[in-house]
Amino acid sequence: MTIVRISAAAAAAALITGFVVAPVAAQQATMTFFVTSHGPGKGADLGGLAGADAHCAALAQSAGATAKTWHAYLSTQGSGAVNARDRIGKGPWTNAKGVVIATDVTQLHGNNNLTKQTALSEKGEIINGRGDTPNRHDILTGSQPDGTAFTDAQDHTCKNWTSSTDGSAMLGHADRMGLREDAESHSWNSSHASRGCTQDGLRSTGGDGLLYCFATP
Repeated sequence: MTIVRISAAAAAAALITGFVVAPVAAQQATMTFFVTSHGPGKGADLGGLAGADAHCAALAQSAGATAKTWHAYLSTQGSGAVNARDRIGKGPWTNAKGVVIATDVTQLHGNNNLTKQTALSEKGEIINGRGDTPNRHDILTGSQPDGTAFTDAQDHTCKNWTSSTDGSAMLGHADRMGLREDAESHSWNSSHASRGCTQDGLRSTGGDGLLYCFATP
């Protein structure tokens, strides 16, 4: 069996020749936003911001979106704290299907277009949300609703994304759904804290160590 990559317009004609058609991932190549299909696998130990960015870049490359610089939407705490909103460029951002999720940083942290149907993975797939098995809607952010870092003494970033044991991380809901009808439950970036920093701890509340990834010029 031969697999070829051709345009969608030529798909029907190709079928009569006996070829199996693999669709061209043109939209994935131009995407500038995605939710990671999986995490690094070490709980919230992402290898710091650099490790998280590298994970975003590797998944983007696997999807064909190579001519971009990728950053994970993550804040850090303490000396030299970093705001997630300052890491992701100016926008606009589109998902793997070409849908705009926000035109700029202000809209992203306001009336954005992030829903379960638009917060797609780099593969263009919907991330399991509340009501699905398993639920994977918890996304690591370490951020306040406006995308800035926390300034109190509590750990909101699993020791700045280096711990897979002790600590806690602020999570957002990719599907904008929760247990209650309140702002926190519907927040894409600042819903609730994790149960520790282990992989099992992240999974226990409906997560899997997933990240939001944004492309900058």
